[in-house]
Amino acid sequence: IAFLVAYHQNKQLIGEKGLLPCKLYLQNVKKYFKGKINLDALSYAPTIIWFLDWSDMDSTLDYLSLLGLATSAFVLITGCANMVLMAILWVLYLSLVNVGQIWYSFGWESQLLETGFLGIFLCPLWTLSRLPRHTPPPSIVIWGFRWLIFRIMLGAGLIKIRGDRCWRELTCMDYHYETQPVPNPIAYFMHRSPWWFHQFETLVNHFIELLVPFFLLLGRRMCIVHGLLQILFQVLLIISGNLSFLNWLTIVPSIACFDDASLGFLFGSWRGGVRERVVQMQRKAAAEEQLPLGCYVRKVVNISFGLLIAYLSIPVVLNLLNSRQVMNTSFHPLRIVNTYGAFGSITKERTEVILQGTSSLDPNDPAAVWEEYDFKCKPGDLQRRPCFISPYHYRLDWLMWFAAFQ
Repeated sequence: IAFLVAYHQNKQLIGEKGLLPCKLYLQNVKKYFKGKINLDALSYAPTIIWFLDWSDMDSTLDYLSLLGLATSAFVLITGCANMVLMAILWVLYLSLVNVGQIWYSFGWESQLLETGFLGIFLCPLWTLSRLPRHTPPPSIVIWGFRWLIFRIMLGAGLIKIRGDRCWRELTCMDYHYETQPVPNPIAYFMHRSPWWFHQFETLVNHFIELLVPFFLLLGRRMCIVHGLLQILFQVLLIISGNLSFLNWLTIVPSIACFDDASLGFLFGSWRGGVRERVVQMQRKAAAEEQLPLGCYVRKVVNISFGLLIAYLSIPVVLNLLNSRQVMNTSFHPLRIVNTYGAFGSITKERTEVILQGTSSLDPNDPAAVWEEYDFKCKPGDLQRRPCFISPYHYRLDWLMWFAAFQ
């Protein structure tokens, strides 16, 4: 979905004649670093576009998006992936995010990159087998996903409690459905719920975001309960708002809360099925006295990966503990470990920026007829039903919501 959005919208937003051309942005970065594409420039804006042709930036952006779209579609449809394919996807999207400027400033861009980076180490190095031998999902990566969902939810809960008074007074949901960036048709009806239901919603939100994350530390059963509650919560958010692919993406690390025993019912027990093959592989692995060299190399890689995540988590943890917590921030350009949060403040009234145009030769002519530009999904015409687009994302429509604050 993210690559599809990029393919459809990049040319208009960051292309040759885009609103914020990425070529101009890269030229300014290059100029700042004395006209050289050196290590400083690469670390400031890590993107493979530095090494590609800038003469036709629209085509370059299209090629990157289409390559990512094809690769991710292959992984999705076949259910097969390896570290090489996942690394390609991560590099491609990182390259787009780091030249996307304000259009790619949303928290879910960093969350997708962090989730994708964890996904690299979840897969075997070369093989595309659905059940590769000697490469079970490493425990360190599983806990990496759990650490991710813990930070996402706790960060969102803390920013609310520390931010707007209405979260503490249990009144925020009285306004949220109406003033959220891009409401959907169901939000129209949710907004009309009674006051006591809105207070109940706010209490549930605090419970899910502030208390439930600690279930991860209370053993297997509570970890499974955590996964179920978080997935249910994200489904409710998908139903009630157009929050891009954020909630769909947040379901992914929640799946790491379940083990094989709890997910076994999803796979048939027929002869030659997935469950039977897994059991056979586990028996062979237990019978083998010596593992291949690659298994030991992988263990070293996984331990190194775990140490990297721990090191990069230090500023994130300090931010969570800070009373002046910031949300949706990356402390390094590769966006491997980030801090998250959402709706730290709630607007009480909805204000919309209206853009108009005229075909009159003289715009100052009192007789000139001005007509409003309708956006794809942003509220405008009061007679138009709100749209339902999640997990798709109209970047310009979202940012027009921020523009109204100014």
